[in-house]
Amino acid sequence: MPHIVVIGAGISGVTTAYTLSQLGYRVTVVDRHLYPAMETSFANGGQLSACNAEVWNSAGTILKGLKWMLKSDAPLLVNPKPSWHKYSWMGEFVAAISKYRENTIETTRLAIAARQYLFDMAEKENIRFDLERRGILHMFHDQASFDSGGRTNKLLVAGGLERYAVTPAEMKAIEPSLRRDYFGGYFTPSDSTGDIHKFTRGLAGACQKRGVRFVQGVCVTSIKNTLAGVQLQISHVDQGDDVISADALVVCAGVSSRSIAAMLGDRVNIYPVKGYSITVHLDDAASVAAAPWVSLLDESAKIVTSRLGADRFRVAGTAEFNGYNRDIRADRIEPLVAWTRRNFEVGTSRVVPWAGLRPMMPDMMPRVKKGRAPRVFYNTGHGHLGWTLSAATAAVIAKTISNSHSVA
Repeated sequence: MPHIVVIGAGISGVTTAYTLSQLGYRVTVVDRHLYPAMETSFANGGQLSACNAEVWNSAGTILKGLKWMLKSDAPLLVNPKPSWHKYSWMGEFVAAISKYRENTIETTRLAIAARQYLFDMAEKENIRFDLERRGILHMFHDQASFDSGGRTNKLLVAGGLERYAVTPAEMKAIEPSLRRDYFGGYFTPSDSTGDIHKFTRGLAGACQKRGVRFVQGVCVTSIKNTLAGVQLQISHVDQGDDVISADALVVCAGVSSRSIAAMLGDRVNIYPVKGYSITVHLDDAASVAAAPWVSLLDESAKIVTSRLGADRFRVAGTAEFNGYNRDIRADRIEPLVAWTRRNFEVGTSRVVPWAGLRPMMPDMMPRVKKGRAPRVFYNTGHGHLGWTLSAATAAVIAKTISNSHSVA
């Protein structure tokens, strides 16, 4: 069978490698980190959330962004410093508003399909990743936001999702740890949560047992297309340069996919949208008892939660447009800690902060397609839904490759 190189050892790259290996392809994964899942797949919000499939392309998002621009603790923050990449991306974002409805419905369908692929992988390879299949509860604080959520819910239901409104009393029955009063909510019983890092590392180990080769700690410096395939020039951290030849290439490189695509003559206009999370270690019995098990999404704060086993509680949120900056800012972490203390009686003496760059396309839709060159393919640009969509997009790109006449 042909040899395929996958660039990227995050959730998209590893699910792609695994799916291709199942089809009998010889696969090599290259990544700039020394281990799989060390970047955006390290400590995200943990939600496998079809209920979060609404694309952001709406006038409401723009209005909120303008309102929040001068607030350092706002859910959405934009660095106003001029950048052609940022402003061209935003122009395309606005242009995609006309596709808000169809893209939301399509993303919902893809997210639902991805569930079974991922669960099948985990069961077949015996991967333990703190999976909790308790649903996701979306919380609203006022009538206006609840009504807006209802309009979104109609699109999610149109995409095939089981999701329904719940009263404040029903919300507290679903998650007894809730202390505050809410106007109402929406509940998605079929959604779930898990530790993306544990899953990706576990699946990478399963790939290796199947013969997939991982070349870690390298940078791709150039790519050459030939009649026979592709050649990657790579630079090792401490071993000099090398060349990898293959019959085809799949780009799953997260926020680096844009620069990789440029090497190949393609335009993949991914922008790095920074997100933050904290992992709260539940070090005492009272905190273990007080932390929620059902995954939550607070609409006003744009914060999501996941329970990762008995003694860890993940809280994540915010979207920051600040280029390829990976700094963990204290003023962006503090609102997550404060939200946790305000809503739950859990200790926050041991909190681990994290920041990662989401690879976002302007229309919020992943790019799962052939490139300009006949032996080049893309499975990238999943934005904030990489964990949710990756298992399905891996199946789509694997089918595309297997049907390609250029990869024989």
